[in-house]
Amino acid sequence: MNKVTENLILDIDDIRNLFGNLDSNIDFISKKFDVSIKNSEEGLSITGDEKMVLLCVKTIEFLVKDNPSENLDKQKISYIIEKVKSENKEILNDWLDYVICLNAKLKPIKPKTLGQRKYISAIEDNIITFGIGPAGTGKTFLAIAMAAKALKNNTVSKIILTRPAVEAGENLGFLPGDLQEKIDPYLRPLYDSLYNILGYDNFLRLKEKGIIEVAPLAYMRGRTLDDAFIILDEAQNATNEQMKMFLTRIGFESKAVITGDITQIDLGRRKISGLVSVSKILNNIKGINFNYFDSSDVVRHSIVMKIIDAYTKYEDSLAEKK
Repeated sequence: MNKVTENLILDIDDIRNLFGNLDSNIDFISKKFDVSIKNSEEGLSITGDEKMVLLCVKTIEFLVKDNPSENLDKQKISYIIEKVKSENKEILNDWLDYVICLNAKLKPIKPKTLGQRKYISAIEDNIITFGIGPAGTGKTFLAIAMAAKALKNNTVSKIILTRPAVEAGENLGFLPGDLQEKIDPYLRPLYDSLYNILGYDNFLRLKEKGIIEVAPLAYMRGRTLDDAFIILDEAQNATNEQMKMFLTRIGFESKAVITGDITQIDLGRRKISGLVSVSKILNNIKGINFNYFDSSDVVRHSIVMKIIDAYTKYEDSLAEKK
């Protein structure tokens, strides 16, 4: 074994974040690469097998670059280590350097995983993009961020967000209140993302001007949506007929993103999800992209990733028994 030592000069805040509580992060990294990591006046000293030391240095550089002020956890560290070992430097730099836009607090909105970066590229390069995968992968939030970016850059003149109000069967007439009061509970997750990205006051101003529209899927019927960024959320709860209706609303100079999780279908037994069948129907059409997320793209608490994996294994075992 060719033993070498590499030194890294880091800011005190970066070192504090990197080491973690009771040095738990740095101990975790050290064990992953089987190297010794020490902090001294000369900087961070990393000693071990040459290949492992170089990979460890690269990992630390990317961790510091991607998380300058965030608390690191083992899930994030493990993900970076995995990608450093399997991807080239250009791909990693493109992922970590990319900023979609700034949120209402002027903080950058960035893809947190390589899967999210590929999804963003798909949205940029295609007219229609499907984002399919489990909860917590940022499918809808990133789509709304891309819509906000397009609006700011004058690429589109309007943002339209819609989702099936399946809990009320899209028959909202029996509910109390005016139209907005009837539909708001089903559209609340979309509002939350818009507040985060645009700010509450700015969102209200754009909504009052008709520049942003949030409505149930049923209200898209009979319209042609030109010069708009259109997002269909919770698309697993759209029927085949509704999916066809939505996709044929897309007009000139428009872009559409359809998001959903095919493991969370709330339709009745006799109804087929349009999100399940659409990939078989449209898979070979240029300008349409199907982007699939998995548990490695989940950016919520690490236990959510474990829950998704556990349910996937359970559902696969049930399918094998049938």
